[in-house]
Amino acid sequence: MFKSILLPTDGSQLSERAAQTAIEFAKIHGARITVVSVMQPIPFVPMADAAVLTDPGLFDREMRRSLEAGLDKVVAAATAAGVPCEAVLGEANSPYEEIVRTAEEHHCDIIIMASHGRKGLNKLFLGSETQKVLAHTHLPVMVLR
Repeated sequence: MFKSILLPTDGSQLSERAAQTAIEFAKIHGARITVVSVMQPIPFVPMADAAVLTDPGLFDREMRRSLEAGLDKVVAAATAAGVPCEAVLGEANSPYEEIVRTAEEHHCDIIIMASHGRKGLNKLFLGSETQKVLAHTHLPVMVLR
């Protein structure tokens, strides 16, 4: 039934646990995994606040390095389990847009992702990438906590 899984990851411990579940799910279904991380550009900072901002180029390089390391970790775990896995590092202002686009581009059957489980005002103000993915995809989404 499920032959192509999209696994968004941000490198967090929760995402790592979701990756383990996705790898087991892929083994059961004989599926392949496309793992995606999304780099967000540094938001505009007014000149008055720029003095406290580190070098934007350095920030981008470190963010890219961190996300690539997380992707490599998932690919290595999937490969060790005998599951075909491809990594995608995307860039977008809104991660959910890149997640949905990548799922469509790679012809995925399901999205398996972690939810940080924010509650109350944090959920209201910060939003939820998971909820945004649910609202903008036609694919089944398995949400793990």
